[in-house]
Amino acid sequence: MTAMKVGNQDQTALEKAVRGAKPAFGYAIFLGLFINILALVAPLYMMQVYDRVIMSRNMTTLLMLTLIAGALLISYALLEAARSRTLVRAGILFDRQSSDQVFDSVQRSNIVNVGDGSSQGLRDLDRVREYLTGNGLIAICDAPWAPIFILSCFMLHPWYGFVATAGAIVLFFLGLLNNRLTRTHLEAGSRAAIGANHYATTTLRNAEATRAMGMMGALRERWQRQHEDVLGWQALASERSGAVMAVSKFIRMGLQIAILGVGAYLVVTQNISAGSMIAASIMMGRALAPVEQAVGNWRGLVAARESYRRLNELLKAVPPERARMSMPTPTGELSVEQVIAAPPGAQKPVLKGITFAVRPGEVLGVLGASGAGKSTLARLLVGVWPYVQGAIRLDGTELPHWNSEELGHHIGYLPQDVELFGGTIADNISRFDSKMDPDKVIAAAEMAGVHDLIQKLPQGYNTEIGTGGQALSGGQRQRIGLARAVYGSPPLVVLDEPNSNLDLAGETALLEAIRRLRDSGKTVVLITHKANVIGAVDKLLVLNDGVAQMFGPRDEVMARLSSPRVVPLQPNAQFAEKA
Repeated sequence: MTAMKVGNQDQTALEKAVRGAKPAFGYAIFLGLFINILALVAPLYMMQVYDRVIMSRNMTTLLMLTLIAGALLISYALLEAARSRTLVRAGILFDRQSSDQVFDSVQRSNIVNVGDGSSQGLRDLDRVREYLTGNGLIAICDAPWAPIFILSCFMLHPWYGFVATAGAIVLFFLGLLNNRLTRTHLEAGSRAAIGANHYATTTLRNAEATRAMGMMGALRERWQRQHEDVLGWQALASERSGAVMAVSKFIRMGLQIAILGVGAYLVVTQNISAGSMIAASIMMGRALAPVEQAVGNWRGLVAARESYRRLNELLKAVPPERARMSMPTPTGELSVEQVIAAPPGAQKPVLKGITFAVRPGEVLGVLGASGAGKSTLARLLVGVWPYVQGAIRLDGTELPHWNSEELGHHIGYLPQDVELFGGTIADNISRFDSKMDPDKVIAAAEMAGVHDLIQKLPQGYNTEIGTGGQALSGGQRQRIGLARAVYGSPPLVVLDEPNSNLDLAGETALLEAIRRLRDSGKTVVLITHKANVIGAVDKLLVLNDGVAQMFGPRDEVMARLSSPRVVPLQPNAQFAEKA
């Protein structure tokens, strides 16, 4: 029992979703038994009409046979509808049980693989779900009952059974051949298509820069080369699959001729009736249909299988976060102890033994040259990137010990590159909270000094800003991002270059926001290159090549930077001059 529990815990959300949907798939296969039995109605009706009605010219018999066949076909249609509905609901159940974890894993994977921005996992989930509800799976559900029709052919005459059996075996091996000839090429084409689509998405995201700097032609040529690889792999797979399909159709039509020829011979020699000859042809066609459909839908099967494999690898590489106990609301006391860290995937550390502490109600300014590790530090402080060694504590609790979703509610973060999302301004400020508090939204906007600016927009707080905030200027996006950071009055606020796109009015509003945050007892970490905001900080941390060169009260650090005995960092020379 213990081993079973461990095994279940080791299953990914995708495997659990498949396991949860298995009863529905089993039920669909069970319905297939009755569907395939009822599919015998048409050949049996035809055999009775040929052998009884036409011979006896009895209209009553024809009427009764037609009524019975009609009733059975209605049952057949109802069962088909029930099976289709079962598969659709199984697909929805599969999606609901796995989509949350897939979405979270895609998001966290994009954090680890910096700049990837890929949503391929979500497209893979759609592809698997669509296959589970499509014709390919219905063919698989019918395949176990194909022997019913082959057995029926044997009952009509053994020769019919032998022809149908031989056809099923040949078509089955053609399906295996199709898999062998096309699988590698389809998988390679799929990988190439993913790369080409991702490259195209990245190019479109930066359309303004590519157009302005005349890069469009060069980027198009590069995408075209990737696209040609996709076409090459898919064309090769399609050519091979087409050849197999042509052989399959040739054999399928040859089998129809063979069974009619055998039937004609048996009718002439008076071994069977003409009606049974037609019935045997229909039964054999029904027996071979699932195999033929499987061959025809082979590309969809390969694509779904490849998508399932990629999803499973993603979920294993980025497993769900462990449940963690809720912690009390922090006051904002922040301590960093001998932290060594590097961007995800990098081997060389960017931060090397950083140590400092900030109390609630203090503002820490972080200075340093480009590449000194400032933005890396910001990502560590908000729990986005992990650290290799040391500890970062919020109110004495290490960040990895917090529930990540709860920790996010206690942190305000304004990244260097502000990303807004499709929706209204109110949605973005409230962090898309389903229980949005309008008073908190307005309070955050007022603290960020952006309330009046929002009121001047066409729909105020209800203005749709478009994907990425395209309807706003860079400065407006940054100020709304600041309002989002202070929404809900979080005890820790981390601002990475918050004034990079601000005009004089925006910088004045930023300084006022920092002052109000400090007066309300919040901890603020401010990363900046501009001298005019240094006056708003209480402490300064100077980074040089990932090492804390200086840390202490603002005036003391500024005095050391101004001292002729200290060679200041080049980007901070402006501070020395102004001190």
